[in-house]
Amino acid sequence: MCPLPLLAASVAASRIPLRLLGRELATAAAMSAAGRLKTVDYEVFGRVQGVCFRMYTEGEAKKIGVVGWVKNTSKGTVTGQVQGPEEKVDSIPHPTDNGFGRETCFGQWNVGGCDTKPMSWLCKVGSPSSRIDRTNFSNEKFISKLDYSDFSIRY
Repeated sequence: MCPLPLLAASVAASRIPLRLLGRELATAAAMSAAGRLKTVDYEVFGRVQGVCFRMYTEGEAKKIGVVGWVKNTSKGTVTGQVQGPEEKVDSIPHPTDNGFGRETCFGQWNVGGCDTKPMSWLCKVGSPSSRIDRTNFSNEKFISKLDYSDFSIRY
């Protein structure tokens, strides 16, 4: 039996996964080329469950080109992680040094000095029926590669 047909069949069968993998690698390479990669965890407090907040967050993340995840918690908050090029992750408003350190960013009334950067999702603006009281950002650091290839909702 000639092994050549088996080799050709295995190569043909692997083309689709390789194409998909190539797209993910291209996305990661484009993000790496854009600058240093950064990751940050977040937890959003307020009326953020049962108001399409996770879907809104997923849409905004995809618009600005970051990856990561979002999910509801048993405490009634929403938590997640954002990763991507430093300038895109930094476009998420982070707390200013207001005596509380860099942990707390108060919501829609800008109490406590939230940065006024163009993207106000996660800190001031959520889905139409939501109300953000505050957002805690933590574990902000630079990373050598992305852990995710897309932004997703976790359950």
